[in-house]
Amino acid sequence: MDEQQEMKVKNPWHKPKIICIACIIAVGIIIMVAIAVVQHKPLQQKYKYGIVLDAGSSHTSVYIYEWPAEKENNTGMVQQKHSCNVKGKGISSYSSYPYEAGQSLKECMDEAKMAIPEYRHHETPVYLGATAGMRLLKMDNDMASESVLMSVEKFLQTYPFNYQGARIITGQEEGAFGWITVNYLSDNFRKASGTMGALDLGGASTQITFVSGQESQSPDNSIDFRLYGNDYHLYTHSFLCYGKDQVLKLSLEQQIQTLDMTDNIVLKDPCFHPGYNVSKTFGSVFDSPCTKKVTRQQIQNLTHLGLGNWNKCHEAVRRVLNHTYCHYSTCSFNGIFQPPVEGRFGAFSAYFFVMNFLNLTNYSLDMAKTNLQHYCNTPWNKIKQQYPQVKEKYLAEYCFSATYIITLLEDGYNFTSDNWKNIEFIRKIGDSEAGWTLGYMLNLTNMIPAEAPDTPLLPYGGYVTLMLFLSVLIFVFLLLGFIFFRRPSGQPHKEII
Repeated sequence: MDEQQEMKVKNPWHKPKIICIACIIAVGIIIMVAIAVVQHKPLQQKYKYGIVLDAGSSHTSVYIYEWPAEKENNTGMVQQKHSCNVKGKGISSYSSYPYEAGQSLKECMDEAKMAIPEYRHHETPVYLGATAGMRLLKMDNDMASESVLMSVEKFLQTYPFNYQGARIITGQEEGAFGWITVNYLSDNFRKASGTMGALDLGGASTQITFVSGQESQSPDNSIDFRLYGNDYHLYTHSFLCYGKDQVLKLSLEQQIQTLDMTDNIVLKDPCFHPGYNVSKTFGSVFDSPCTKKVTRQQIQNLTHLGLGNWNKCHEAVRRVLNHTYCHYSTCSFNGIFQPPVEGRFGAFSAYFFVMNFLNLTNYSLDMAKTNLQHYCNTPWNKIKQQYPQVKEKYLAEYCFSATYIITLLEDGYNFTSDNWKNIEFIRKIGDSEAGWTLGYMLNLTNMIPAEAPDTPLLPYGGYVTLMLFLSVLIFVFLLLGFIFFRRPSGQPHKEII
């Protein structure tokens, strides 16, 4: 009995001090693990959204963008979340029945409601920017353009979003925001390699924008931006009536003027495939402010025949670009000042769609001309057999459109065989389409206050300090426990002989 009591006394785990220290160490370890778990749990990312409608001359596209609610460097990290192409033509085509302009947007706007979380609807801004098609309508019929915009405005206000306005943006804005888009998506604003110029081609206008080291001789072609702490002085110009659809009308107009206006007018066009034969009305050519108005005697049909002669087509397209005068040191065409092109360029919109369809995006200038010449010389029946899924109207115009692109870049903007390789034909960068709408959205996000982001339990420095303190504390208690564990009992005990 005395020996059992003696052994109980000798067992160090029964000492109160050891038990207390063990409890403290266990609690300390539990606290450290709990803090580590809470500190490193995934944070819920907050997003905001914005909607931009690109109301172009040939169609309208709806783009939905999202960005973290906490912004980086005062610019939201905006990415394209969803896009929708509105069925039918652009809103400018509804000038005679403006009510339908707004209704045409319904399907895509309904998609936007589904794509954006409902709790964000009330704060999601909606902007509609109309481009060259509406600029032309405003030139031709200001009252009709206002009616179309009013129809669009009333319709967009029926949605639960934060409607911000529908307006016709200037060509300068279209070019500048396209430049922002290309460089933002390429992350060029934070690279030492410099920015990329932007080449945009639509149905009714075309834009060129780039940073030039030469002082501008025309204030109308200059615009300044401050992005990511850097100042950018841009050259930009928009050529109204020089989108691919309107230039075709200009080219046809010039060719028609050389014809004998008889009852049976036949237009032999070198820019269309041999064997192409379509009856057209004069109204289809002269229905634009870019061309001369039709007189009553000219309201008749003409036969449009294709010749498939690329060299003559090239000459016909060059005549559309006026190089007869320039009041500056250097010009592009039509007497517009332009400094020499510098650096890399991104060519998007119709530039990409036309050149990509013809597989001309990765060739030198000379090879692109050679391949295009072969394509234009191909008989129309063979072309239709090769591309049965493409609408004949669009298919027939690829020869002209590609010839215009090459002519515009070479004879209009003064690119050469040497710097042709600096042009990259692009549709998307990452998941976002190249175009002016993202640049417009970036400009908008700078005016939206950032929300306070979800943050970890502790700042990193405080977390490290606390964990270090707890580790040292646990170590100290472990050391004390070891000392108490090893210390012999102060109570007397019997010796066993």
